[in-house]
Amino acid sequence: MQIKRTVMKFGGSSLADASRVDHVANLIKDQIGIGNRPRAVVCSAMGKTTNALLSAGDFALEGRVNVDALRTLHTNCCETFQFPPNIAGEIMSLLDECEGMLNGVRLLQELSPRSLDQLVSYGERCSVRIMAARLNQLGVPAQAFDAWEVGIITSSNYGDASILPESEEKIKKIFNTRIDPNVVAVVTGFIGHDLDKKVTTLGRGGSDLSATAIGAACDLDEVQVWKDVDGILSSDPRVVPNAVPISKVSFEEASELAYFGAQVLHPIAMQPAMRKNIPVRVKNSYNPSHEGSVISSVKDPDRLVTAITFKRGVQLVDIVSTRMLGAYGFLSTVFNIFEKNKLSVDVLASSEVSISVTLDNKQKVSDSHQILTDLAPCADVVVKNDRAILTLIADVERSSEVLATAFRVFFNRDIKVEMLSQGASKVNISFVILDKDLDDAILNLHSCFFENICVVGGINDDAIELEEELTGV
Repeated sequence: MQIKRTVMKFGGSSLADASRVDHVANLIKDQIGIGNRPRAVVCSAMGKTTNALLSAGDFALEGRVNVDALRTLHTNCCETFQFPPNIAGEIMSLLDECEGMLNGVRLLQELSPRSLDQLVSYGERCSVRIMAARLNQLGVPAQAFDAWEVGIITSSNYGDASILPESEEKIKKIFNTRIDPNVVAVVTGFIGHDLDKKVTTLGRGGSDLSATAIGAACDLDEVQVWKDVDGILSSDPRVVPNAVPISKVSFEEASELAYFGAQVLHPIAMQPAMRKNIPVRVKNSYNPSHEGSVISSVKDPDRLVTAITFKRGVQLVDIVSTRMLGAYGFLSTVFNIFEKNKLSVDVLASSEVSISVTLDNKQKVSDSHQILTDLAPCADVVVKNDRAILTLIADVERSSEVLATAFRVFFNRDIKVEMLSQGASKVNISFVILDKDLDDAILNLHSCFFENICVVGGINDDAIELEEELTGV
């Protein structure tokens, strides 16, 4: 049997309650039985524990402290699995510490970013101890670790810390010298220590980043991220019921998918794996026999479109120069104004005297927004609401084929494209359309590119028809 050395990551939904913890623990045991040997298992907090802790912090500031629901969730696990007193006691001690901290917040009426990171850390620190204890009961040697105990050191940017470069050598040394290779290290996900040994939390995709950082530092064969779908899908199944799993995705394609809203690893979380060229496999904890999707440096050369993703509720901002500025003068003026107003764009198209950009729904421009005042001396600005970005993750070297099919669909369905962007990325073609047309566009494009059922004939169909007309066949 071929042995594959892995790190496995499980999110909160996979660990929602005692039954899910038991399911995952047995899944890990079964995976070991078929040759997938996890050097580490990275766990998020159980269910919605992190959100509950954030809410508990807000309630404490209002003078109320109550962690009964959190105690019940974790106590149920201890009782269900009949953990020995030392394990249950360690978990209860962490919850007591958490409650004591909340009482301090209540008395001081203060919850700093540093204190908030400490507060939310308790969820993961409990979950890894529960998972390690359950694995040991099933005959899988396991030990719980807080992330800093395995070498994850971060910056001091509380709430959005980054893993420091020196962590790689620390992680490698600790796993090589202090953690028995026959023991599964069950590690907290999105927390770490800064250089002053204060608890920090990583930014978006933090738990995935911890998993890839460990995988890269230990030169493992694969990082496995376990979710509740059969890997990366061709589109959002809530919009496209016939969405299909994609077996192979390149790192660049996965990054673009994540940026435009797909539930894939955050681009930052993929960086350690990219540096070491370690494949990341997205698998389904409810269907572990499915191969899932592999994210690696290799893309499928035969595939025209990899996936369709989108962002709803965006604004389209058209900016037209009112001065006789050269292109560099106009562009630099506009971008400086965007920087001043701390606005970042999703999609951009430009000419010498005009720029069109999109803004997502977190940073919309109102009629009274300062940026309109700042742009007024040099440009006319039109802001259009209720737009959407539809993005094809595709082989841009074959963009003529992709665009021909896409625009035939848009024409057939009477969908107006207000902006097109095919930029520096070699895998991304984006269209801005009306939000109300988005579902129709996605469903019909998906039919053409993935289901061999197209509202319009393909380019080759037209060529065949023309040939038949000319030859009289």
